[in-house]
Amino acid sequence: MPLNMKILAIIPARGGSKGIHRKNVKQLGDKPLMAYTIQRALESKLIHTVMVSTEDREIASVAEQLGLKVPFMRPERLAQDFTPSLDVVINVLETYKKHDKFFDAVMILEPTNPFRTANEIDECIRIFKAKDSDSLISVKEVPPQYNPHWVFEENEDSILHKAIGENGIIARRQILPKAFARDGSVYLTKVDVVLNQRSLFGETIAYRLNDNPNQINIDSIEDWKAAEKVVKQKLFSI
Repeated sequence: MPLNMKILAIIPARGGSKGIHRKNVKQLGDKPLMAYTIQRALESKLIHTVMVSTEDREIASVAEQLGLKVPFMRPERLAQDFTPSLDVVINVLETYKKHDKFFDAVMILEPTNPFRTANEIDECIRIFKAKDSDSLISVKEVPPQYNPHWVFEENEDSILHKAIGENGIIARRQILPKAFARDGSVYLTKVDVVLNQRSLFGETIAYRLNDNPNQINIDSIEDWKAAEKVVKQKLFSI
């Protein structure tokens, strides 16, 4: 892994959000939602380039007002409800390549996680470099009651079976192996893995355990209200 790794941070912000209308430019406190992620990305000491990927002219304009250039617009075909993040990342990398700009790794920073810090971003990068893994994700520890070893699925006869395929059941919480779930705050992947394996994860996945008490992944009106509460109580500042 290169010592001076060139990391590209992509902030994906399409205009057609469904759950919360135009959430990326909606005011959270006194700033548009995407301002939180843009500022923290620009404060990072280890990110080489930050860009917003959008098909929406208003979003592009807001990003530029916040101090971030939008080097090119995202094609409309990659701004649909079910467009995979992988396709967006590949398009960005291939477009940069046409302009002779190359990167070693790419980071996805979703605007819907507004309360990550620049230090958290840089810690993810430091862990990623140290592990020399294909990718890194930010995670939360899964509570014991939701541990996959205690999760069941229903078959066609309405009979439950272990979701992970084990025969036995671990009886005691104290001996459950730790389990982790993506929190959506940071995704970081080697460019070679993205382009050659067509994957955001690859074969080896490092992680950073997110202990930020204000971490919220805004996916609903209820999440938005929770984020407003964080801002109003000044639990997080920008």
